[in-house]
Amino acid sequence: MIVVTGATGNVGRPLVAALAEAGEEVVAVSRRPLPPDYPAGVRHAQADLADFASMRPVLEGADAFFLLLAGDLNGPGESASALLDIAEEAGVERVVLLSSQINETRPGAVSHARLSEFEEAVRNSGLDFTILRAGGFASNALAWAESVRARRTVLAPFADVALPVVDPADIADVAAVALREDGHTGRTYVLTGPEAVTPREQAAAIAEALGEEVTFVELTREQARAHLSRFMPEAVVDGTLDVLGKPLPAEQEVGPDVEKVLQRPARPFGEWAARTLPAFR
Repeated sequence: MIVVTGATGNVGRPLVAALAEAGEEVVAVSRRPLPPDYPAGVRHAQADLADFASMRPVLEGADAFFLLLAGDLNGPGESASALLDIAEEAGVERVVLLSSQINETRPGAVSHARLSEFEEAVRNSGLDFTILRAGGFASNALAWAESVRARRTVLAPFADVALPVVDPADIADVAAVALREDGHTGRTYVLTGPEAVTPREQAAAIAEALGEEVTFVELTREQARAHLSRFMPEAVVDGTLDVLGKPLPAEQEVGPDVEKVLQRPARPFGEWAARTLPAFR
């Protein structure tokens, strides 16, 4: 049995689908009910990683555990090792943690302190573990969906700064392999897309998928900061803008790990845009 947290999100949902298609017994964990079009035969457990005790009955009898912290869970909380202790006591043998490339490129970043804590706890847990350090998500472009639908416009800063954003479906596929197959214990994979693409190029890919013109409007850093500050803590906003506007060389590199694990190239941004087209119509 494989327990998947964050089961309704951009990574968790395709991961559950991949595991179910492979014939695995899956428990999909979320704080809210599952949507009606969720894969048939998947068992749902309503639990909250903000309350580790709620995970105890969910993990009972599980062999493997996919651990994903939603954005609002990245602040201080119970000791990360306490959750891993619960998993071990429940019989879990393998854990796959979705983390961030920022933990490698910008160690000590305030915005990723909780993920760093979980990485350390996973490594010290005594369980078989794999850590997935993802770069920026292609699905972050969904932040533009409303303006594209309403005005066929994308507003974003740093128009021509390229990053190799990764398709969440590729993260899910790598996670499925690490959860089901041997040979990944103790590994840390950095997951990126197959090429670095700029926000302007992402907007063009969305336009191509729509078959309509999409206007790109470049925001200043201060304009972007004002927008992000509405729903992000200040330290997180500044760190995010630093990555988007002044990426380190390692953050702009295309990594080999998606292709290495999946034995196929990573999906390009345009494929994600075409698959997610209804969000922009």
